[in-house]
Amino acid sequence: MPVSATDNSTVLLETLYQDHHRWLKRWLQHSTNCSEQAADLAHDTFMRLLAGRHGDFDGQPRALLRRVARNLLIDHWRRREVERAWLASIAHLREPEVPSSETRVLIMETLLRIESALSKLPVQTQRIFELSQFDGLKQQAIADRVGVSINTVRRHLSKALTACILAE
Repeated sequence: MPVSATDNSTVLLETLYQDHHRWLKRWLQHSTNCSEQAADLAHDTFMRLLAGRHGDFDGQPRALLRRVARNLLIDHWRRREVERAWLASIAHLREPEVPSSETRVLIMETLLRIESALSKLPVQTQRIFELSQFDGLKQQAIADRVGVSINTVRRHLSKALTACILAE
């Protein structure tokens, strides 16, 4: 009975796991300083490979594992930073105003989707959006600071706001 391509990739992934899981977990533990987080990220790395979102297994397996794990690690740090900023923003709220656990999860998911959408925009678009939303600058002040026309500021803000709306 012939072996299918799916069977071959499963066997290849099993071999990759057996040969490199311990190394990957140690590498991640060094990056995270947390054995539990390293174990979770190592697991997620192999799950991503199993889902087929990867490059080719052949050649340099540790380079592939490192690339996938590094991307997951960057996502982890980004999520942690967004969560830290949001928690700091609600820290001053009185008890009755603090969102419930369920609401917190929904807000975090939305913030992470928005952050991800904004991170894919050009740097200048991100900068203009930050000046508008976080620094509270008016469009003319942004145009003066960045050295572009007010129409350019409006175009960049439109792109950023559209990305935020589509992220929801």
